[in-house]
Amino acid sequence: MHPVLHRFFTLFASLLFSVASAHAQGEKPLRELPYIPGLDTSAMDPKASACEDFYQFSCGGWIQNNPIPSDQSRWSVYGKLYQDNQRFLWGILDQLSQRPEGASTAQQQLGDYFAACMDESRVEQVGPAPLKGWIQQVDAIVSRAELAAFLARAHLASGDVGLFFGFGSDQDFSNSSSVIAFAVAGGLSLPDRDYYLKNDARSVALRQKYLNHVAHTFVLLGATDAFAALQASAVLRVETALARATLSQVAKRDPYKLFHKMTRAQLQALTPGFDWDAYLGASGLSDVQNINVTEPAYFKTMGRQLRGLALDDIKVYLRWHLAHALSPLLSTSFVDAHFDFFSKTLLGVPQLAPRWKRCVHWVDVQLGEALGQEFVKRAFGPELKEKTLQMTLQIEQAMHQDLQTLDWMSKPTKARAIEKLKTIINKIGYPDRWRDYSSVVVTRDDFFGNVSRATQFETRRQLDKIGKPLDRGEWGMTPPTVNAYYSAQMNDINFPAGVLQPPLYDPKMDDAPNYGNTGGTIGHELTHAFDDEGRQFDAQGNLKNWWTPKDNQRFNDRSQCIVKQYGQYPVVDDIKINSRLTLGEDIADLGGMVLAWTAWKMQTAHAPLESREGLTPDQRFFIGFAQWACENNRPEDMRVKAVTDPHSPGRYRVNGVVANLPEFATAFACKAGSAMVSVKPCRVW
Repeated sequence: MHPVLHRFFTLFASLLFSVASAHAQGEKPLRELPYIPGLDTSAMDPKASACEDFYQFSCGGWIQNNPIPSDQSRWSVYGKLYQDNQRFLWGILDQLSQRPEGASTAQQQLGDYFAACMDESRVEQVGPAPLKGWIQQVDAIVSRAELAAFLARAHLASGDVGLFFGFGSDQDFSNSSSVIAFAVAGGLSLPDRDYYLKNDARSVALRQKYLNHVAHTFVLLGATDAFAALQASAVLRVETALARATLSQVAKRDPYKLFHKMTRAQLQALTPGFDWDAYLGASGLSDVQNINVTEPAYFKTMGRQLRGLALDDIKVYLRWHLAHALSPLLSTSFVDAHFDFFSKTLLGVPQLAPRWKRCVHWVDVQLGEALGQEFVKRAFGPELKEKTLQMTLQIEQAMHQDLQTLDWMSKPTKARAIEKLKTIINKIGYPDRWRDYSSVVVTRDDFFGNVSRATQFETRRQLDKIGKPLDRGEWGMTPPTVNAYYSAQMNDINFPAGVLQPPLYDPKMDDAPNYGNTGGTIGHELTHAFDDEGRQFDAQGNLKNWWTPKDNQRFNDRSQCIVKQYGQYPVVDDIKINSRLTLGEDIADLGGMVLAWTAWKMQTAHAPLESREGLTPDQRFFIGFAQWACENNRPEDMRVKAVTDPHSPGRYRVNGVVANLPEFATAFACKAGSAMVSVKPCRVW
């Protein structure tokens, strides 16, 4: 997903957890994070050949010894660390929920929010009442003229893009220091437009299961079986029409296809029949005049649907999307129904997850920087931050050297690339200034209300940015997050404290696996500034072509090598990697390892290196790189990710990279003709 669209991520769509008892599974909160070594020889497969399948060689033992937990669609080294972080946060929240003496306002908010979420009996007692309150508002709509104001209220309360579209703020693509309004295509419930449009047997069968689920949800709301089936069919018709007008995942990777700045009058002309004055007025945005409309064709189709559909069908669609968004917050029957389709059927997850995971996740999403402060105090000291910064600076130095010596790029383009590199901001661990949630009302007896008020706080906070000076210190991830990212418009690389924990970064380990793992991650994010998408933004984060025509062609030629290589790799069934979707990540994986290798050699240039555990330092570097990607996936999950995920499967994020690196072949004495030795290696950066 394009970084801009990612900011419209809806909380509710991600919550596929259950109300099952945590302690029934024997899980307990952690008071400290467990230690897992940064290179684990027991995770390897000694029977595999490093030169024929390096992923199996590095991860075969891990794959065999780490079956997918029953509440997960996939399991990985990242997933295991994420769950350990969750259990650690559970321990923090469990303590704060007991209202310890001397707790700050933020700590009391965290504890009360968590306590309200964990109060299952209260959630069951409230039942579907919060949803039915919204349904009553839909029922009260008597004319199309009322739709705009209703959608404004619903968007503010839910932050959900499922209600036809999303509306928020982001940086102007042509002037990154300016924050403007964004109207973003939405309107779908299934993971991607292809789920509505493909007519193979598997897709047709899945749509029928989706229809059954939608109908079942309407039955839960009181409809008869026959009427619920009719309503479900109406929902599918509307969503299919919207899907036909939605850009493909590959198209969304082109920022020019998402940049269509319009005046208010132009947007109104695009969607006659929808009252944008009423929508913006009800959203508190009456003064907004310019809006970036990410997908004009979608909004044109949406406007046509709003004009042509019977009002009753529009109301059916609204009822469904409200139910879909809010079901994870409600009583068991709604949670179970939501899980059965969106997790069990779609992703192959056999069992509902414990409620504590759901509650920790909600707190992290909604009060994440307050929770992040607690995490950082306990798990991320200044020494670790300094070490990570040092590694980052070394990797940036490696890229600077690489840019200076590139033989395929002209001097003018090279100068602009170096300028961009020098302006990249490094964000490590946590923000310099913590977000203030003190205005969010949190009580111990109103879980749904807490979620609603926190959502409105965040939605309002985003909308209030429009027309205000850009805050370049803001983060797009919370500190406990096990992930990292590059922002093309901010031109910054971001490494939360959660991803800088063992085994991904292990202060007790020698440099080799740390540079292979965390160094590769840093290099990966840095390379995103110059991948097929990031390279289209200049040093200030503006969408601007700073490439000469010849350099542009040379980049595309080199990228095509990667497209061809990864497009041959199988994912599941007869599906192969959509290498135009994964191109940016594949470029970053390869470029990141080139940079990490150079930085590691800088770090150890004058240090005596010794073999450990039967592995040379060079071998430990590459195994450290590979073991972050150890994973097991359910086939259902792999089918979804093949369509929606811009990352290649872990096996090819490892094997695809090392096959292009002569340093790897030397480290493991791989001969020409080995599977891990490419005849014509790809290299962009």
